Amino acid sequence: MSRVIGITGSIAVGKSSVTQYLRTHGYCVLDADEISHQALEKNSGCYHQIIAHFDCLDENGNISRQKLGQIVFHDAKKKALLESIIHPYVKTTLQEGIETSQEPLIFLDVPLLYETHMDEMCDSVIVVYVDEMTQMKRLMARNHIDETQAQHLMSQQISIERKKDMGDYIIDNRYGFEELYQNIERVLKDLKDETVCD
Repeated sequence: MSRVIGITGSIAVGKSSVTQYLRTHGYCVLDADEISHQALEKNSGCYHQIIAHFDCLDENGNISRQKLGQIVFHDAKKKALLESIIHPYVKTTLQEGIETSQEPLIFLDVPLLYETHMDEMCDSVIVVYVDEMTQMKRLMARNHIDETQAQHLMSQQISIERKKDMGDYIIDNRYGFEELYQNIERVLKDLKDETVCD
């Protein structure tokens, strides 16, 4: 039976750098964002539900993520409706991945881990952390947006400071890659030690 480790953070904290490191070092990582993208494809069970509620098709009959994003960005009810379609699909797909895995450690990369209560699927949770000021600066630079837009995006999630208090392990990503990789290895050592003890 695999030990399931959730990885989360908040927008623009650099979580993908952590999961990329894990993947390149041979660890199994299931990515909720990748599964969410699969949910928009024609062969998924979500496609017809989504197009029934949202005018979001492109000229080829595919769901346009850009159109869909614009529809839900400022409409909380429509955002909640879309999530009610996609999140169960993500959860089921993650569960299938856990059940078929032969790895001693399996990582679930879920940005909204706590918001969607998917932490209940995990034995432990890693929170990738930067302080809120660093988070805002990185988000503004990455998305080419102003402070007001950055604050709006950040407000859609539980704050990184609160998530830091909720996590079992914290990976600090405020500094360079060398420090980040050292922090990842430290957490991996702890996880392996605990897995051996179990």
